[in-house]
Amino acid sequence: MFSAFVRATPAEEDLLIAALWEAGTSGVAEEPGGVRAFFEDERALHAAFRGLGREPQQIRRESDTDWVKATQDSFPPLLIGERFYLAPPWAPAAPPGRLRLEINPGMACGTGYHPCTQLCLEAMERYVSPQSTVLDVGCGSGILLAAATLLRAKIAIGCDIDAAAIEVARASVREPMFVGSVDAIRAGSVDVLIANISATVTETLWAEFERCLAGGGTLIVSGFQVGELSPEWKYTELTTKDDWACIVVRSL
Repeated sequence: MFSAFVRATPAEEDLLIAALWEAGTSGVAEEPGGVRAFFEDERALHAAFRGLGREPQQIRRESDTDWVKATQDSFPPLLIGERFYLAPPWAPAAPPGRLRLEINPGMACGTGYHPCTQLCLEAMERYVSPQSTVLDVGCGSGILLAAATLLRAKIAIGCDIDAAAIEVARASVREPMFVGSVDAIRAGSVDVLIANISATVTETLWAEFERCLAGGGTLIVSGFQVGELSPEWKYTELTTKDDWACIVVRSL
């Protein structure tokens, strides 16, 4: 067993971790300043990093058990908001009163450990109800769809332009998803629209978000830092975590 450490900023880590899983890593652990990826042999390690176009800063031999513990330690269970218990498969049962939201660290982006995902989950607690039709635009791993179902949403559906992400998500998320974007959704049909995407894409799709919302609907948008907030976005709530932002817009 070999491991490689590669430097990454907090903003890069989610994408890098997802890319490493797709490249065949046996496990990933977050470390100060970057991530460490584990591979069965050194040849596979070098092939993976060549494919990613990244150069690891350190390569070392590991015992066969180190990577298992390191990966599990890197994905501890988390309490999010008032109701969610974010847990990998090996975590113990949820505390009383908490909804177990199980995640697979090997999935595409969206394991739930990024501040933006956590901010979205906290906002969903406040606005998703058993009467809600929920749309997740850029659903990625499907974690927010699974959360909507735990909150007993009437309907939860997701879309993503990345067909590979949809294919991976379907392996562990039962909620319906389609390859495409919000322009395929009927006007006025969504009670809660969630978009955990970049500021640039948010700007591009803003009018479509508004078109899809039903009267009295709620828009929850994240995926960007506080400094990227546009003055054109007329939001009613702003929450932040580690300089990442989530805004809420209530339609009339």
